[in-house]
Amino acid sequence: MSLPEPSSEAREHSARVAARIKAEIEAGGGWISFARYMELALYAPGLGYYMAGARKLGRDGDFVTAPEISDLFGQTLAQQVRQVLAADCDEVLEVGAGSGALAASLLAELDRLGALPARYLILELSPDLRSRSRDTLAERVPHLLERVAWLNQLPPSFSGCVLGNEVLDAMPVHVICREGESLREQGVALAGEGFGWAARPLPEALRSQVDASCFPEPGYCSEIQFVARSFVHSVGKMLERGVALFIDYGFPRREYYHPQRARGTLMCHYRHHAHDDPFFLPGLQDITSHIDFTAMAQAAGASGLELLGYGNQAQFLINCGITDLLARTPASDARAYPPLAAQVQKLTSPAEMGELFKVIALGRGDVPPLLGFARGDKRHML
Repeated sequence: MSLPEPSSEAREHSARVAARIKAEIEAGGGWISFARYMELALYAPGLGYYMAGARKLGRDGDFVTAPEISDLFGQTLAQQVRQVLAADCDEVLEVGAGSGALAASLLAELDRLGALPARYLILELSPDLRSRSRDTLAERVPHLLERVAWLNQLPPSFSGCVLGNEVLDAMPVHVICREGESLREQGVALAGEGFGWAARPLPEALRSQVDASCFPEPGYCSEIQFVARSFVHSVGKMLERGVALFIDYGFPRREYYHPQRARGTLMCHYRHHAHDDPFFLPGLQDITSHIDFTAMAQAAGASGLELLGYGNQAQFLINCGITDLLARTPASDARAYPPLAAQVQKLTSPAEMGELFKVIALGRGDVPPLLGFARGDKRHML
C-alpha cells in the first residue's frame, strides 16, 4: 500500500522517536518487548504519538472516532449516563477524552435533561489532547466548563460513571507466537536503518499468565493486553459505587483467538489509512490492538466488579434511543436530516462500526439493570 509522505518536519520528528527507541534497544542488549516499543512510540514524553503536538483525530488527523462522527453518539450515551447518575452517583470520569467531542455533546445533553453531574473529570495523559479538549469545551459548552477538571492519574476512589471510548485499544500489548510446541515472545530489534521482529523465549514472569491453548498451532501469533487488564483492574479497585463503560473494537476470547486470526489484530492508522506495519514512521502513527473482552471481564472480576452487560455498539445505541434522538430532526428537513441519518448508519451498521465495536459495563453497588443492555445482552459469550 502507498502511504502519504510526511512533511520534512514530521519525518525529522519520527527520526527523533526512532533514535529514542534505538537507544532503548541497545541498552536492552539488542532487544525490547513489543509492549515497550509500543509504549515508547505512543507515549514517550515529548516524542510519542500521543505526547507530541501533531493532530491525531478528525478529518485532518489519522483517524476518526464515534464522537467526531456525530454528536448523536454522545447524546445517546448521555441517556445511559443519566441512569447511572440517578443511582446515587454524581460524577463522571472520562478516560482519554481525545478532542473533547464526547464530553461536549454528553454534557450538553445531560444539561438539556436536567441531569448534570456535580463534576466531569477527564483523565488525559496527552498535553496536546488535554489542551484541545479544553478548547472544545470552552467553545461548545462554556457555561459548563467550571464543572470539568483534568487529572493525571486515576483518583484513589470514585463513585459515578467511568467512560472509556477507544482507550483500551491504544494500551501497549505483548505479542506471543507459537513455535513448535513452545510459546515465544515477539519483540523488537534493530533491522538495517529501522526495526524488525525478533523472538525470544517467553519470560517466566509471563508464562503463568498466558493460556497456551489460545495459540492452537505453530506460527499462530496474537496480542495479550496485560496493560489494559491492569488498568481495568485498577478501575475496579478505584470504583466504590457506580458503573464503568468501555467502548472499543474487539471480540470475546473464543473469537479473538480464532484459528483464522493467526496473524493477530495489530492495526496502525496514518492519515486515514489502516495498515499492519508498526515500524512505519514511529511517532507519526497510531498503533492499536483489538480487545479480548473476556480478559477485561476477568480483570474486572478480580477487582470485585460485576459484569453488568456486554453487546455490540449498534444494539447499545438503539437501546439507549439513538433513533428517537434522530427523530428530533424532522425527516422532512432535507438539509439537516440526511447527514444525521448517515451518521447513525455509520455508528450502527454491521458493515461499519455497529458490530465490530462492543460495549462492556462493569459495576459495583446497587445498580439497576442498564438501559443499554435491555435487549441483545451477550454476557454469556464472555
